[in-house]
Parts: sequence; structure tokens; C-alpha cells
Amino acid sequence: MKKSIGAKTFAMPAPVWVVGTYGANGEPNIMTAAWGGICCSTPPCVAVSLQKIRASYDNIIKRKAFTVSIPSKKFISEADFAGMVSGKDADKFAAAGLTAVKSELVDAPYVQEFPLILECKLVHTIEIGLHTQFIGEIVDVKAEEAVLGDNGLPVLGKVDPFSYSPPERLYYGVGQSVGQAYSLGLKFKK
Repeated sequence: MKKSIGAKTFAMPAPVWVVGTYGANGEPNIMTAAWGGICCSTPPCVAVSLQKIRASYDNIIKRKAFTVSIPSKKFISEADFAGMVSGKDADKFAAAGLTAVKSELVDAPYVQEFPLILECKLVHTIEIGLHTQFIGEIVDVKAEEAVLGDNGLPVLGKVDPFSYSPPERLYYGVGQSVGQAYSLGLKFKK
């Protein structure tokens, strides 16, 4: 039997994304965001939801762009730090020993050390409540060659990302493959 625990933000797992923006004076900034995901395939888009009090909120509004840098487990401490300190108070790139790279396609920086990067131009802003959802069209994906498979596309196990469990406030590694998508369910198809 299921027990009601109320309306909570317990979709599991949540991604661990590091959103890159430029501040008012052109300073690179990053913040860790867990409220995000793919929201359209054509054009390819992602959505991230941020509170108005975040430095990244104003940066996205002003620059109309952001990046999503997806960290590997190797950089779990750096990603965690980027979500603990405000860009209004610290240079998070310098403090975490990360390298800011200026995107050639959008007005935002990304994290050199992280294996997978989504460069996004802002296409929609949706006021929801405490959070504002920013929808960014992905104008390019950059990946370290080491994380690409034989088909030239990223392989989850090579990217080695991690996820966030909101109710526990814990990070989890991504496990092994458990089956081929669009194949396992064929046994139910008539």
C-alpha cells in the first residue's frame, strides 16, 4: 500500500547540471541546478528552473544565453561547491580550480574540465512560482572525444555523470545498463 507524503519535489533522480553564465561585468559564473531536463526534440531544447534570487537568474535574463556543463563523478566536489556559494560573493571557477571557456556560439561560459557541454540560447521564460523556467535551444553539444562511442555520440558510462536525490539530499552514481530502450517492451506489443 502506498502512503501519501504530500506535494513535494521528489521526482527521482534529478540531474546534476552546472549552468554557466556571464555576470554584469563579464565575469564567468556557474551554479549547480537539479531542476532541469530535456523539453523538446525539434528544436532541441532543455529547461532549467532557477529562483530569482540567484545570480544566474539575472545573468540569463540579460545575456539571453546559458550553458549546461555535465560533470563526471570525478568532479562531484566541484559541482557540489558551485551550488553552495553565490556567484554574487565568489569566483566559483577560481575557488574550485575550474577553467571557464567562452562559448563561440552563445554569450555564456562552460566548464573546460567537464566532459559534456550544451550551449543554449534562451528562447522562452516561464514564471511558475518561486522558480522561473528558462528554456534554452541547444545550438551545439561539445563532448570530450574520450566519452564518445563508435557512432560518435556520448556514452553514458564514459561521461560518468551522477544524479541527485531530492528527498535524501544525496548524490548517486549512474549504474550499469539494464536493457535496450525501445526493445524490452516489444513483448507486450500485439
